[in-house]
Amino acid sequence: MATKSKIEWTQSTWNPVRGCTRVSEGCRFCYAERIAARFSKEGLAYEGLAKMTKAGPKWSNEVKLVRELLDAPLKWKKPQLIFVNSMSDLFHEDVPLEYILEIFDTMNKAEQHQFQVLTKRSKRLSELSCEIQWPKNVWMGVSVENQDYTFRIDHLRQTDAHIKFLSLEPLIGALRNLDLSHIDWVIVGGESGPQARPMQKEWVIDIRNQCQKASVPFFFKQWGGRNKKKGGRVLENKTWNALPLSSNGISI
Repeated sequence: MATKSKIEWTQSTWNPVRGCTRVSEGCRFCYAERIAARFSKEGLAYEGLAKMTKAGPKWSNEVKLVRELLDAPLKWKKPQLIFVNSMSDLFHEDVPLEYILEIFDTMNKAEQHQFQVLTKRSKRLSELSCEIQWPKNVWMGVSVENQDYTFRIDHLRQTDAHIKFLSLEPLIGALRNLDLSHIDWVIVGGESGPQARPMQKEWVIDIRNQCQKASVPFFFKQWGGRNKKKGGRVLENKTWNALPLSSNGISI
């Protein structure tokens, strides 16, 4: 069975790759690193969580190819939204091109599903795009946490992905005058966890307004904070759950 996800903008996760390394400011308090630190028995001590266990939590940043899960989505009959590599980055430099192509081959064969791939390594994504046969059921996205990383959007635009989306999470700075041309979906979310950095309401409203002006579906994931459930995900008395038009009737 697929692994059900609590992430608001997807339904399930599929992790044929595990392990990652920090690449930008948005990675500082990475939820995947925090989860791995909680359960891993070997690796590097994760900063800020030393009191979780008497021995201290451990985190492995070694990228591992989990080949036994490579064909898993082919066994899942019910159509669903699947977030690919929620605990890693498919375009990490330690993931060989050959393995990336195998993952895309699985997604192509599992045509009943919609796959959501998200990366911070947008330069490698753009470099490898010409090597990939892009299935129509794959949504390709980049993470952008503040103005310093908007170049990732340009890299995404250079790809041949049929559906292109932005995950503006954790949003830790304003994003003014975004170029949303050829972008099919935008997600916004605040950082969560014990060391979450605050997100300003005006940042979210500005992005929402930019999406409306550009006719781009807008999804507001969460306000975040130490207790994200308490913060909720209501913006101006409304929940914003828009999906790309190509979601094939799948609803969250």
